[in-house]
Amino acid sequence: MGLQPLEFSDCYLDSPWFRERVRAHEAELEKTNKFIKELLKDGKNLIAATKNLSAAQRKFAHSLRDFKFEFIGDAETDDERYIDASLHEFSNFLKNLEEQREILALSVTETLIKPLERFRKEQLGAVKEEKKKFDKETEKNYSLLEKHLSLSAKKKELQLQEADNQVEQNRKHFYELSLEYVCKLQEIQERKKFECVEPVLSFFQGLFTFYHQGYELAKDFNHYKMALQINIQNTRNRFEGTRSEVEELMNKIRRNPQEHKRANHLTMEGYLYVQEKRPAPFGSSWVKHYCTYRKETKKFTMIPFEHRSGGKVGDEELFVLMYCTKRNTDTIDRRFCFDLEASDRPGVPVTMQAFSEEDRKLWMEALDGKEALFINSDRANAKREGSAQLDKIGFTVIKKCISAVETRGINDQGLYRVVGVSSKVQRLLSLLMDAKTCNEVDLENSADWEVKTITSAMKQYLRSLPEPLMTYELHGEFIIPAKSGSPESRVNAVHFLVHKLPEKNKEMLEILMKHLANVSKHSKRNLMTVANLGVVFGPTLMRPQEETVAAIMDLKFQNIVVEILIENHEKIFKTLPDATFPEPISMSVSPPNAPPRQSRRQGQRIKRPLAVYNLCLELDDELDAAVMLMEKDGWLHSSAAVASPARGAENVRLEADSHSSPREDTPTGSMDSLSSQSPTPTSSSSPPGLMDGNHLIMDSGDLAGWTTNLPGQGRPSMVSWMNTPSANPAAANPAPSTFFFPTPATGSDRAGESIAHRKARAVYPCEAEHSSELSFQIGAIFEDVQFSREPGWLEGTLNGKRGLIPQNYVQFL
Repeated sequence: MGLQPLEFSDCYLDSPWFRERVRAHEAELEKTNKFIKELLKDGKNLIAATKNLSAAQRKFAHSLRDFKFEFIGDAETDDERYIDASLHEFSNFLKNLEEQREILALSVTETLIKPLERFRKEQLGAVKEEKKKFDKETEKNYSLLEKHLSLSAKKKELQLQEADNQVEQNRKHFYELSLEYVCKLQEIQERKKFECVEPVLSFFQGLFTFYHQGYELAKDFNHYKMALQINIQNTRNRFEGTRSEVEELMNKIRRNPQEHKRANHLTMEGYLYVQEKRPAPFGSSWVKHYCTYRKETKKFTMIPFEHRSGGKVGDEELFVLMYCTKRNTDTIDRRFCFDLEASDRPGVPVTMQAFSEEDRKLWMEALDGKEALFINSDRANAKREGSAQLDKIGFTVIKKCISAVETRGINDQGLYRVVGVSSKVQRLLSLLMDAKTCNEVDLENSADWEVKTITSAMKQYLRSLPEPLMTYELHGEFIIPAKSGSPESRVNAVHFLVHKLPEKNKEMLEILMKHLANVSKHSKRNLMTVANLGVVFGPTLMRPQEETVAAIMDLKFQNIVVEILIENHEKIFKTLPDATFPEPISMSVSPPNAPPRQSRRQGQRIKRPLAVYNLCLELDDELDAAVMLMEKDGWLHSSAAVASPARGAENVRLEADSHSSPREDTPTGSMDSLSSQSPTPTSSSSPPGLMDGNHLIMDSGDLAGWTTNLPGQGRPSMVSWMNTPSANPAAANPAPSTFFFPTPATGSDRAGESIAHRKARAVYPCEAEHSSELSFQIGAIFEDVQFSREPGWLEGTLNGKRGLIPQNYVQFL
């Protein structure tokens, strides 16, 4: 089981169980603090690793760019040229990819690290300070109480009265601090759910953007890649075709090297050892030379070359040959020798040694030496409440309203979410619930009754029942499956519980769910998806018997139950539940667990309508309903909206002008005036049916759905737990059970803070996926660019149209 709610009434009892629950909340916050601290550490390590990876990738790209293949021969084929250029193309690809990774690394800091650090410092840090004050005040309160109780009864009455007053004042201060601390604990427990996860979602959005950019780069690179693969394959085929020929030639030369010498202008060439004579004590030495001879000119050249020392060891020597004589072994103590005599040095022969007898014969033949043998060689070469009852009149009221709605307004935008004027709604209800006038009211053909008045009357009737349609008795049992289990098990559990309802309740619920399913089928026109209808009818059909903080926490689960009923109404109401299905057990026995992941085929994606719209999420057109009615600028400006957290049946009114006086048909109830700075919406900017004069009238349940992402809010948020400052002084100190909805953003918000009126240029093309986004091509210039409330997005104007722009798609000018 999760954390137990901290009831404000327990602050005055200060029981051991209350203290135990407070400690549980504190322990959970400490665990959250450690988690965020560790996440920040890992996030910074991730940034460092990303930067190191990027640096390594850039170095790799630099190495690719600097290298160039040298080709054999004096020309390259086209395929080889393309292959040579490929390394530079690879380098450019990696460079472009790393630019995107650099943007990702920067966005991680802005979208993940800084928001989490800010939440940890400002929110969790504030709770720690509150805890210190609470602990200090606890010690002070009970110390003073013990001291007070130990006072002697014989003290003067005046002294005793002063002591009593002091203790009472201290106790009041302690209770006030306790209430604030409990409120802060519960606020931070709820706030952490989105404050922690939203930065992670933004991080993943940046990560997905990076991968998407990688995909786009790869797609752009695909044509070149395919062409390069053809070039490589051509070169490979060419290599395979010539390799066998090369091997065959190699084998031929191996068998008979002399018959496959290259044809050139030289008659003979090769290595010979040349005798170099030294003074008598040192004798002589033999030095290897590479020698060439051309018979036509009788020019003989010698270049000393020693392989073991790495190459040439002297200068080239050239002379004109006079004659060549074979040396016998009786004249020299070496084999394979012969003498050469140069024309410029007659009488001074140069003694040379060949590698073998056969080699000497070849040299003697080429040099016309004595005993030379002629060898002819061929040389060759070869690539809740009220009088409403579930009686005959009640069914007639609901059926007449449903028939009128489906006839006249099934496609009206914001159906059931847009509410009518309270006085008109009450007048219609009184006529419908009177047996004498009920049949006289013509809702389908009369223009006297607007669709929004009919839908509001229908909802008001259901709220006026002595007991909610799904009963107090089964309320807790309906909530249990919404908190745990797989989607299939949830449907089965709700199916089972519906058939436990009283017959009239079940019959009315069936009529209503069939109608709501029909409404959701027209969601592309009326913008009322199953999720939005769940938000509207959850508090109406499943209001709790006791108004507590715990009941407020279950609002979201009520919506889920209504969604299940709408989506599966045919199965639930037309078939009997499984007789073997186990009755739901209490939450104390089976704590709620997250639903298990459902197995899906590869590539299959199931999209579920969401009541909260967030640009970070990918939605179909039919899922845009949650905010479409709020997109027209200027028609809703609220600085405060007050509502009782437990009475989903009551209405909340937002006034557009703090100085306007209520009209006689204005609904009564808890209300706040707007700040004088809020602009007054005009009729031209007000969506039809939402405004009535200067007043916007909405259910508190409805408003909870609307305010998930009001224009001007920093991010989607729940009902604020803290007392938001209001322009109305009367609302400055509300009762502890009164809660405020968040106010619009102030100047401290980030949006428009540092880049107002700047221009930006598109560096990538973008196709809008939502009506609030802009489509553009590379090079488009945006005017008046500001930060958006949505993480990772900017707001700007292009060709007179204002909309959202992905932040990493543009460059500021």
